[in-house]
Amino acid sequence: MEVTRTGTDVLFVLLGAVMVLAMHAGFAFLELGTVRKKNQVNALVKIITDFAVSTLAYFFIGYTIAYGVSFLASAGVISGKAAGSHFAPAGYDLVKFFFLATFAAAIPAIVSGGIAERSKFWPQLAATTILVGLAYPTFEGMAWGTRLGWQDMIKSLFGANFHDFAGSVVVHAVGGWIGLAAVLMLGARKGRYRKDGHVVAIPPSNIPFLALGSWILCVGWFGFNVMSAQGMDNISGLVALNSLMAMVGGILTALIVGRNDPGFVHNGALAGLVAVCAGSDVMHPVGALVTGGLAGALFVWAFNLCQNKWRIDDVLGVWALHGLCGTLGGIACGVFGLKALGGLGGVTLGAQLAGTATGVVFAFAAGLVVYGGLKLAVGIRLGEEEEFMGADLAIHHITAYPEEVAGGAEDGAAMAMHAHAAAGAAQRVRA
Repeated sequence: MEVTRTGTDVLFVLLGAVMVLAMHAGFAFLELGTVRKKNQVNALVKIITDFAVSTLAYFFIGYTIAYGVSFLASAGVISGKAAGSHFAPAGYDLVKFFFLATFAAAIPAIVSGGIAERSKFWPQLAATTILVGLAYPTFEGMAWGTRLGWQDMIKSLFGANFHDFAGSVVVHAVGGWIGLAAVLMLGARKGRYRKDGHVVAIPPSNIPFLALGSWILCVGWFGFNVMSAQGMDNISGLVALNSLMAMVGGILTALIVGRNDPGFVHNGALAGLVAVCAGSDVMHPVGALVTGGLAGALFVWAFNLCQNKWRIDDVLGVWALHGLCGTLGGIACGVFGLKALGGLGGVTLGAQLAGTATGVVFAFAAGLVVYGGLKLAVGIRLGEEEEFMGADLAIHHITAYPEEVAGGAEDGAAMAMHAHAAAGAAQRVRA
């Protein structure tokens, strides 16, 4: 029976890992549908290569920092098959790493949407390595592990641990606030804000792709949240229902506040899901609905404020969506998780405020250090001509729709001619 239970847990966590892995396709298509056509290839390549680099950084460095576990031993030891192995049997610790690695890789995937259309490729991969290898696992180990005695301190001060079941703060708020720092270090896209105060609208290039990205993320999110139980003994249908209710709440408030804008509607679903992660295991479904609804409205309001009033060119609104809605979720857990409001209890508002604030300050500081350092060392922004022609041609030497560029010709010479023409046009614009 013990062998069967362990095998079932392995399968359970493995399915969760695969579902969260699939969410990265959602990140890719959400960015693909939002950016201009000349940057669509770059969006796709960034997400998949960031995932690869994240996995390596987390395997060799980050997971050890977070949990003190290293996989640099024989296969017999790490799979739990060798006599005296301290690893769980049936390779449970290995699929747990896989599951948590997909969470860690969400950090650069979140940041990617904010810095789209003007960031250099290789410096961004360097940032991914540092963030996933060092920065993110430090706070992860504090919140989800025993690092630095942080949770013990929170409990002694506020009567309960900081509670973040599936990562409203640990993943989303951290990713969103790092993203804000990166956007500030990078600056706005050329032509986005004019000196006379006029804001140049840059609409999404492909609403169907944007919608597809949202749907993929929504479906995968039920693995993100429900499988955070990390074992069959802890699985809860309450998490699934709360995730559903928060998603619905986010959709409807974004629909109303965003005045039927399809970009807001599809991101509203994600806003609700971001916010409910922390307390999805302790809230009443009505509390989850309210949390999701607040998040959907917050996203629309903050996105417009950020873009139009503060002139911060966060392309996908990652600070509003992940940073602020994740922050909201961490705090809401301490409200709607209380027994007085129909929750299961075991949380306090003080612990949630302190834990959330710690995550926000840590993430923003880490983002400033990493992207500020890279900016000084090697530069993080494409050249003016490269940005004008688009990251697809500048970095990858092909567009998403080469037949439109070269009139049906697919040879490299035609693509080179187009790149040269675009560079000349950029020079004329500056002149």
